[in-house]
Amino acid sequence: MAGAVQHARQEFWQPPASESVVGQERSNSCEECGTEFIVGARYCHSCGADRDEARPTRTVEIPGPMELAALGKRHGLTAPALVAFLFGIACLLGALSVGIVFTARTTLDWQAIQLWRIEWLLAAIAAFAAGLLLKKAS
Repeated sequence: MAGAVQHARQEFWQPPASESVVGQERSNSCEECGTEFIVGARYCHSCGADRDEARPTRTVEIPGPMELAALGKRHGLTAPALVAFLFGIACLLGALSVGIVFTARTTLDWQAIQLWRIEWLLAAIAAFAAGLLLKKAS
C-alpha cells in the first residue's frame, strides 16, 4: 500500500498534471483560474466562473419572405396558396392550444372548449381547401 502512494503523480485535491500537446487547449478547464471542471458542473468549483458550455446558445429565427417564397416554390405553391396553407397550420395550432390554455371544470366548460376546438378545425379545413383551389387555379 505504501508503495502505491509513493508512485502517485499528484495529490487528490490538486488538478491533474497538464499533459496536453502544444497548441491544443483543454476544453474542460476554467478560463479564469485554469482549474479542471468537475464532471457535469455548470460552474468552476474554485472561482465560481460560468462554464462556457453551460450557456445556451439556441436562438429562434423567424423565417423571412425569401425563405417562405423558397418553401412555396419547393412545394409548387403560389403566394396565395402558401398564405392559405400557413393560415391552416396556424388554425391547427390554435385548435391544439385551446385544450392547453383553457381548463374544463364543469361539463359546460368542456362543451365550450370542444366547440372552440371544432371552430378552429373548421377554419383550418377551409384554409386548406382555399389553398388547394388557389393552387389549381394557377
